[in-house]
Amino acid sequence: MTTLANTTQTPLVRALHRSGLLADDLDYHIVRTSMVIMFFFFGYQKWFPYEFERLVPFISNGPLIWWLYPVFGHAGASYFLGASEWTFGSLLLLGFWDKRLGVLGALGATGTFIATVTIIPFMPEGWDVAAGGFPAMTGNVPFLMKDVVLLAVSLYLLRQDVVRLMRH
Repeated sequence: MTTLANTTQTPLVRALHRSGLLADDLDYHIVRTSMVIMFFFFGYQKWFPYEFERLVPFISNGPLIWWLYPVFGHAGASYFLGASEWTFGSLLLLGFWDKRLGVLGALGATGTFIATVTIIPFMPEGWDVAAGGFPAMTGNVPFLMKDVVLLAVSLYLLRQDVVRLMRH
């Protein structure tokens, strides 16, 4: 605790504290807000034909989502994903006020990113042979790698909301 007290005396830390950057729960609120924005933007894309075709290599090679095409077709699969992303984004947004809804949004987000991360090993030509293969990413794999972080963020939000729900 003495180290923390000494640290708070530095001008930089005092300035950061005054700015609000060190406020309790700021990281939680920034992460939640970022996920809401991300789900709304990615969900929006799913309603347009350019995205229908862009999704083909991902859905076709997804061990957990391959069934979307036989059930819904290309456009329907994209609409399904868009509606899911907007639903999870809305639940995460509502989680600012109701942690039960936040838990549902975080569960949906976690499922989303489990589904996309599992595509990585199955993506054809995902590893550059000329560079020695794995871990030299190529094609669609680099795009999917962001989902590893988003899965961690989803688990963080899930934990935070469950803990906050249990406290009340």
